[in-house]
Amino acid sequence: MAAYIGRSRELGEEPRMKPVTLVGVLLLVLGLAAFIVPIPHREQHGVQIGDAKIGVQTESSEKLPPVVGIVLLTGGVLALVLGARKS
Repeated sequence: MAAYIGRSRELGEEPRMKPVTLVGVLLLVLGLAAFIVPIPHREQHGVQIGDAKIGVQTESSEKLPPVVGIVLLTGGVLALVLGARKS
């Protein structure tokens, strides 16, 4: 594997990112997004009597629980550390 990486540098090619490192970066981005981006939620409540229908539609945006963001961030850091150790 080391010979391949050295050879790719000789040919002017960029070395490819390891899958573990890629997963780590993805988990870090998702973990940060869990703290910032709200998830929209829509509910429809209604009653239908014959041909008449009365309804109410409610919309709300809620963020994921902080535990989800912490778990994603921790997993991302661990994946990055493992990816760096394998090299």
